[in-house]
Amino acid sequence: MAPVAAPPELPGHVHVYSGKVRDLYAPVDAVTGEPVPDRLLLVASDRISAFDFVLETPVPDKGRVLTAMSLWWFERLADIVPNHVVSTDVPDAVRGRAVLVRRLEMLPVECVARAYLTGGGWREYLADRTVSGIPLPEGLQDGSRFPEPLFTPSTKAPDGEHDEPMSYAEVEAQLGPDLAERARDLTTRILVRGNELAMPRGIIVADTKVEFGVAEGELVLADEVLTPDSSRFWPADQWEPGHPQPSVDKEFVREWLMSPASRWDRMSGEAPPPLPDDVLERTRAKYIEAYERLTGRTFD
Repeated sequence: MAPVAAPPELPGHVHVYSGKVRDLYAPVDAVTGEPVPDRLLLVASDRISAFDFVLETPVPDKGRVLTAMSLWWFERLADIVPNHVVSTDVPDAVRGRAVLVRRLEMLPVECVARAYLTGGGWREYLADRTVSGIPLPEGLQDGSRFPEPLFTPSTKAPDGEHDEPMSYAEVEAQLGPDLAERARDLTTRILVRGNELAMPRGIIVADTKVEFGVAEGELVLADEVLTPDSSRFWPADQWEPGHPQPSVDKEFVREWLMSPASRWDRMSGEAPPPLPDDVLERTRAKYIEAYERLTGRTFD
């Protein structure tokens, strides 16, 4: 994975961790000078990742789009699951792309739900007629809709390594039966609610990944939710099973990297090339389009 640029210094905060896209800071208590133990500042950068690499070229405004979209969804999912947001009152240097959140004990499982067969699920289906070990009928196509969303969790691999599919039995073994059941049910309910709101606005949420933490024994929705980074968004009026669907998400970047135009060999082990200006602009436009179509708001 390409090295992550040094995060900005924020007065009154100490840097804790940087992931592929987000930087975490702990607020410092003005009296004691110590980090506040139960709060974190979550900052969404403009970095974009693909194929387990952080790309050299950031996408302008991406962090602001992801933050605004997640906040919009958190409000519309509040009756299903509590979320980690405490406040949007954040330092001016990161205003619009940061939120103050509860510090949680994060689940060591990637919670994924699929409403449609595509991507890695489609490749597994072609090989074994299963998705995450779940048997599926013959005759499905790339883009087929499932009668009910499937819970298809995966491991949380260290940076630079690939997440691997997990069976539900493996999730139960890691989390315990009760917590595994709650994580499964909440993940699929979030995807169902996402499509209930997105499809009338012309977008299909084909699949999504969500993050949960635990606070006082309760599952809490964290990180981001139903964004172009964590979900596959398809134009509803162009859905046609039998081939890859057009996207309104970062799949556009993956497709360019796999095209002859990038001159990049995914199997080489080398980092991908920088994104050219036209790909950057189209990627930014897709993120903003997804935000505006879903929320009905104009991106400022």
